Amino acid sequence: MLNRLETSVSSPPISDGLPPERRIWAVLAISLAVGMASLDTAIANIALPSIAADLKVSPADVVWVVNVYQIALVATLLPLGALGEIVGYKRIYLGGLLLFTIASLGCALAWSLPSLLIARALQGLGASGLMAVNSALIRFVYPTRMLGRGFGYNAMVVGTAFTLGPTIASGLLALGPWPWLFAVNIPFGLLAMAIGLRMLPSTPRAGHGFDFLGAFLAAACVGLVITGIGSAAHKAATGVVVAELVVGIVLGLAVIRRHADHPAPMLPVDLFRTPMFALSAATAVCSFAVQGIGFVALPFYFEDILHRTQVETGFFMTPWPLVVAIMAPVAGRLSDRHPVGLLGGVGLVILGIGMTLLATLPESPGVLNIVWRMVVCGLGFGFFQTPNLRAIMSSAPAGRSGGASGIVATARLTGQTTGAALAALCFALADHDGATLALALGAGFAAVGSVMSFLRLTVSAPKP
Repeated sequence: MLNRLETSVSSPPISDGLPPERRIWAVLAISLAVGMASLDTAIANIALPSIAADLKVSPADVVWVVNVYQIALVATLLPLGALGEIVGYKRIYLGGLLLFTIASLGCALAWSLPSLLIARALQGLGASGLMAVNSALIRFVYPTRMLGRGFGYNAMVVGTAFTLGPTIASGLLALGPWPWLFAVNIPFGLLAMAIGLRMLPSTPRAGHGFDFLGAFLAAACVGLVITGIGSAAHKAATGVVVAELVVGIVLGLAVIRRHADHPAPMLPVDLFRTPMFALSAATAVCSFAVQGIGFVALPFYFEDILHRTQVETGFFMTPWPLVVAIMAPVAGRLSDRHPVGLLGGVGLVILGIGMTLLATLPESPGVLNIVWRMVVCGLGFGFFQTPNLRAIMSSAPAGRSGGASGIVATARLTGQTTGAALAALCFALADHDGATLALALGAGFAAVGSVMSFLRLTVSAPKP
């Protein structure tokens, strides 16, 4: 008990947000960093053909430029979130930002595929530092009464980055070679560092130590499970997929047993004992599975079934994330005044309707007939996302914000990866009709998620 109380002398007491003038600068630092990491995820895919041609590697090999980044990011989210509770979220955030910026320079200077992959792995680790504690920091930047608004603005930044990513990447590639896509991160990273050092809040620190072996086991567990799901999506050998999933689950059970009496388990199973947290996390996985299914199946649907061009497909995919970005702050404000279970449930019902409408498009739909259905999907997802994020973070104790923040990012990536794998399975089962089957499956996931969201109306409201 005494050790728990003996936190760092410099650790400030928990306060309800920053003063307005400092809050603006702190939000700017967070937005620059998160927007940069989100943008980098979106633009890397566009650069793959140019990278393959320049480095003289095959398309199969160059895909690892994306894969190694994602694996490094997702595997370290929970350990870095847990470390943030011990050393302070500000340190993890700024450390991640510094590593991301340096690694971006390494990507820009890469002379071979191995050197680029090393830089991308470090960049993914840096991005993990940002994503792991991003939501936790927002909890200390905004006062409780404005938490929904804060999460809404953050979701708007992420949605805008994903929306503009392909356009920005195409513009930069039209002006210069692919290293520019990574070099552009450097000035923004330095600016975010300069602001963040002065304006980001210092947060209370836990008194327990960091379990390095537990962190390794947790990272291997999550990394193997996500890799196994991805391997299934890419039709890897059944033995490989089963081995990855089984070993990942065994390692997860080992971590849970190792941290049975730990005040802050690396795999935060303690947080799932709170019904609001458990339902909100499960709802998040369902919703992002719908997004993963949609973003994989829709391009094939538009091009193979509706016979649209790649340019038209890019145009049709834009309304979904664009409307999410617009809706996020609106839904955030509503979540400060209305039950998140109701808002999230309604949002997922709308998303399910949108997926159903897309699956039942006529044979030769016009442009507006496609676009308004994509708008419905974006409206539903945007109406759900911010209230759900507020529910997850506010239903966890303030001292466990790092674990909760790590779950937020892990649930998103798990849902997206699962959705992509299920979309691939639909194509394998139904061939030409796989896209339609996948969209229908997405509507089913939205329905399940909406039920879980409405169930939150039956449990006690979170108390930040």
